[in-house]
Amino acid sequence: MLLFFVVLLIILILLLRKVNENYFVLALCKRIKCVDGKPLEEKVCVIPGKTIFGNNFDVLNLTPGKLFELTRGWAKFSRERSYVLHTLIGSIYSIINAEDAEQVFLSQTLTTKGITYDLLQPFVGEGLLRSSEEKWHLRRKMLTPTFHFNILQTFNEIFKEESLKLLEKLKHLQHDSVNISDVIEEFALNNICETALGVKLNDIDGASEYRTALHNVGTIIAKRACNPLMFYRIIFYLFGPYSENKHSIEITHNFSGKIISKRREEFLKDKGCNIDKENSYVKTRYAMLDTLLHQEAQGLIDHQGICEEVDTFMFGAYETTSKCLEFVLLNLAEYPDIQEKCYQEIENLTTFEILTVFDFNNLEYLGCVIKETLRMYPSAPLITRRCTKETVLNGLILPTNTQINIYISDIMRDSKHFPEPSVFKPERFLAENTRNMHPFAFVPFSAGSRNCIGQKFAMLEIKAALVAILKTYRVLPVMQAKDLTLEYGITLKTKQKLFVKLEPRVI
Repeated sequence: MLLFFVVLLIILILLLRKVNENYFVLALCKRIKCVDGKPLEEKVCVIPGKTIFGNNFDVLNLTPGKLFELTRGWAKFSRERSYVLHTLIGSIYSIINAEDAEQVFLSQTLTTKGITYDLLQPFVGEGLLRSSEEKWHLRRKMLTPTFHFNILQTFNEIFKEESLKLLEKLKHLQHDSVNISDVIEEFALNNICETALGVKLNDIDGASEYRTALHNVGTIIAKRACNPLMFYRIIFYLFGPYSENKHSIEITHNFSGKIISKRREEFLKDKGCNIDKENSYVKTRYAMLDTLLHQEAQGLIDHQGICEEVDTFMFGAYETTSKCLEFVLLNLAEYPDIQEKCYQEIENLTTFEILTVFDFNNLEYLGCVIKETLRMYPSAPLITRRCTKETVLNGLILPTNTQINIYISDIMRDSKHFPEPSVFKPERFLAENTRNMHPFAFVPFSAGSRNCIGQKFAMLEIKAALVAILKTYRVLPVMQAKDLTLEYGITLKTKQKLFVKLEPRVI
C-alpha cells in the first residue's frame, strides 16, 4: 500500500513538472516562452514573487503611491530590460523601453485594451477609449472631424475665454500660496464641458455635484486598481465601495444625459446647420456633441453611443490636461531661467483675446517646456493591451489573455534616449535636437493607430492658459518636485496638492 502511494506521488510530481513547463501552476497562469526555445530569462527579466504563488500577492492592498514606487523598483531591478510578472489574471509582459514598445505601437492586431481599462466600463461604457476592432474604427472615424483645424479655431476661442476667467479667479486668491491643483482642475473641466457639450458648466444646475462625482469616480477607480482582487466585480460588489461608485456614476450620467437631450432638441430645430461636415466648417460656436448628433441623424450612432463618447471625452480629457498644466507651472516656478525664456517668447505677442491657433503653434520654446514636462510627468504613465490570441512579439510567444503593460513613464526616462533623464531640459525638444530621436522614445500621447485623438486639443488648451498666466504673473516656488509623492490614478497624480506663489508683473 505504501509503495502504491509512493508511485502515485512520483507520477503526480512528474505530471506537475510537465504541466509547469507551460503553466505557472501556483500562479494559475500560462507561461510566456521564447520563440527560439531559450530560457525566458535570457530575453527578459522575470520578477521573482514575494511568495511561491508568483506575483499574485505583490500588489495586494497597496496605495496608489506605493504601487508607483513598486513599479519603479521593478524597472530598476530589471536594469532597463522589459520584464514579466505571473498573476492570476495572466502573465504580464511589462515594456519599459522604446525598442520593445515599437512593435506594439506598430501592430494592427494588438489594439484591445488591457484589463485595467475594464474598471472604466461602468462609467464610459464601450466608447473610443475601450472599444476595439470594427467599433473602434467606426468611432475613431466618426470623431476625427471634431479635431479638424477649423474646429480647433472655435475651441481656441473657448480656451481664451476660460483662461481670462482663470486670471480673474487668481486675482482674488492669496498670491503667497496658490492651490493650483483645485483652480486648474476647475479651469480644465470648464473647457471640456463647453467644447464637448456646448454649455458653460457654471451655468448649469448640478455643476458642483457633477465635479464632485467625477472626482469620486476617478478616486475609486485608482484605489480599485491597487488591489487585483477588486478587479472581480463580485468582490468589488461585496467588499468595495460599490454603492458610492454607482451613485457617483449615476450623477455624472444624469448630468450629461440631460444636456445631450436638450442639445438634441436644439440640433433638430436648426437641423444641424451649424456645421458643414464635408468641410468641417463651423458657422457658430461648436461642440463635439454636434458631430455625434449629426452622425445620429444619419443612423450611425444611437443615444447610448453618444453618451459613451461624451463621458469618455469628459473623463479622459480634463484630468490629463489639468495635471500637465499643474506640473508645467511647478517646473516654471522651480526653474526661473526657463520661465524667463518663455516670457521673452510671449512678451511681444498681440492682444491675448485675438491670438490665433497659428500664434500658439508658433510658440516653440513654450512647446518644448510642455513636452519636457510630459516626458518627466506623463499624464498617462501606463497604457495596457490584451492579447486576444496567441501572439509573437519581440521574440516572445505571448499566450491568449497575456496582459501587455507599456510604462510610458519608464520609456521617457530611458537614459539611452534622454541623457540625465531626471534633469528638466526643455532644449531636448528643439527641432535640431530631435532629428535623430527614436520615434517611440517620446510617447506621452501613446503612438500608432490608438494614439490620443485629442493631443492637438490638449496642447492648444495648455498653451492658452500658460500665455495668459505668464503674461500676468511671475510664478515662484512654494514646493519642489523632488518632494512630491507620485501616485497612479487614471492619470499620474501627486499625493499632495500643488502650490505656487504668484507675483504680478509690473508692465
